Amino acid sequence: MSRYVVQAGWNDVPHLSEQDKADLMKSLSPHQIKARSEGIPSLGAGAIYPVPEEDIVCEPFQLPDWWARLYGLDVGWNKTAGIWAAWDRDTDVIYLYSEHYRGQAEPSVHAKAIKMRGSWIPGNIDYAGTNQSDGKRVMNLYKDEGLILHPANKAVEAGLLEMLDRLSTGRLKVFSTLQHWLSEFRLYRRNEKGRIVKENDHLMDATRYLIMGLNHATTRPVERAHQITQPGDTTAGY
Repeated sequence: MSRYVVQAGWNDVPHLSEQDKADLMKSLSPHQIKARSEGIPSLGAGAIYPVPEEDIVCEPFQLPDWWARLYGLDVGWNKTAGIWAAWDRDTDVIYLYSEHYRGQAEPSVHAKAIKMRGSWIPGNIDYAGTNQSDGKRVMNLYKDEGLILHPANKAVEAGLLEMLDRLSTGRLKVFSTLQHWLSEFRLYRRNEKGRIVKENDHLMDATRYLIMGLNHATTRPVERAHQITQPGDTTAGY
């Protein structure tokens, strides 16, 4: 049996005037606008972050060394996801610039990938565990690999609101190269009962942990090639 789908928006129907469209737009919730005006199917009760993708995506650029860095880490056997951010404190704009997205691997494997992005960069971690003791053991496994980690603030609704505020005001930007993050962003939604659909949301969670723990962000340590020697000292310090 064959199927044919026609997608139509307000601009495809001649009986709606510009004033009609403006009046309809005022009556819609943000997450309904694209579905009603452009015919794009809505996601359940609506996208959690009803912000146009073109408003938050930017092309990659060289990040200044003095911008503070931090990453969020969502750990699990089926999928471990990490997201890295550079924070311009002068403008309070956060740029997501790198992502880690891999499943079914040991902590040492993930830790190696994480340290390649800068072993000095701290992270906010949430770990999947059956109980508190098991979770602490998982965190210690990652710390033993040389990672600088802090327990994540897992306040869900507060974190969602903080992220939405940043996205809506242009204070959270995403490099266009983060395809896994963008894929999750497009499908991140609530169901008809208003509950978050917990599917393919690992990077969304990791970003929330990052945003809720910005106080842990730090700048790159100053590297000193040589130490200052006293007159007569024949030993150079390195």
